[in-house]
Amino acid sequence: MIYQRNFIKELTLTAIGIFVVLLAILVSTQAINLLGRAADGRVAIDAVAALIGFWTLGMTPLLLVLTAYISTLTVLTRFWRDSEMSIWLSSGLALKQWLNPVLQFALPFAILVAVMQIAVLPWAELRSREFAELLKQKQELSLVEQGVFRALGKSNGRVYFVETFDTESGVMKNLFIREQDHRGRENVVFAKEGNFSLTNNQRTLELRQGYRYSGIAGQANYNQVSFEHLSLIINTTPKLINPIDHRRTIPTQKLLGSEHPQYQAELMWRLSLPIAALILSILAVPLSYFNPRTGHTYNILFAIGFFLIYQNGLTFLRNAIEDGKLNFWLGFLPLHLIMLGVAVVLLRVRSMPAQPFWQAVKSSFKGSAS
Repeated sequence: MIYQRNFIKELTLTAIGIFVVLLAILVSTQAINLLGRAADGRVAIDAVAALIGFWTLGMTPLLLVLTAYISTLTVLTRFWRDSEMSIWLSSGLALKQWLNPVLQFALPFAILVAVMQIAVLPWAELRSREFAELLKQKQELSLVEQGVFRALGKSNGRVYFVETFDTESGVMKNLFIREQDHRGRENVVFAKEGNFSLTNNQRTLELRQGYRYSGIAGQANYNQVSFEHLSLIINTTPKLINPIDHRRTIPTQKLLGSEHPQYQAELMWRLSLPIAALILSILAVPLSYFNPRTGHTYNILFAIGFFLIYQNGLTFLRNAIEDGKLNFWLGFLPLHLIMLGVAVVLLRVRSMPAQPFWQAVKSSFKGSAS
């Protein structure tokens, strides 16, 4: 029908505008945050764009859900305000007939959210974590100060001291390194020069022309070994991110059928957002009700409230599944069914705008019972 095509066209144009505005607000906020951290030296300036890109990709599914919801709410609220909806209902046509074009509009959003949640985001999350780890490693390698004792790696209590450091070549002169193992045995290394190296996912300190002393403090049994070249492994990252330890990076096919609570919680979350996109779009039809005579915009407050309840409810249920308090299906289905039931009841109520709200609620239940 012509009204459906025009309605879907208006929804689409509104959605484009809302998505661009929401994206611009979130990206600019994150950019300001990252640029501030870059100015403090906590983030490399050349990594800001990549970090914003990964962050934006992760936020896109929720943005798409919000866009579908707000667009439907905005357009239909205007129809009520301009009395177009009243004319539609007075001509004998039901409010539920708007569901078909709304679902035609929302379905592509749900499909896109599903594709991103199931296939794109696990890959993007893995790449993001690997990039963040590499960035951290490169930053640590570059934070060399001459004349200052600094920690070296995260194990064995290693510290090092550099007398002079050439920032252009990366070569350090007259190095001192001290470490102590779990048995209290100390290793002290002196070297004429050295440099940090990052190859094959392994961070090392390459030392040249020096001596290594090993022994226990207070005892005269230190061993001395001279060397021309010595490589000290700072740490190894054979696989920067292990998917087993980070559920958000695990491919969806590995989550299916898993009995692990964390994996079930992640699967529940990935499947819930596409369903939420459809149910929220349906819910927006009755929530768009606006009485032009009163001019009150309570419907917007109710719409915000329902979204927060839905979103926070899904988060709560995901955490309950993760903690083993609920099984997958008890955490996955109830809230979606409740929100769908609320949408159906409100749809019946708003199909009777002339009746008081609670009287219309009773009538809707009587109608469903009969």
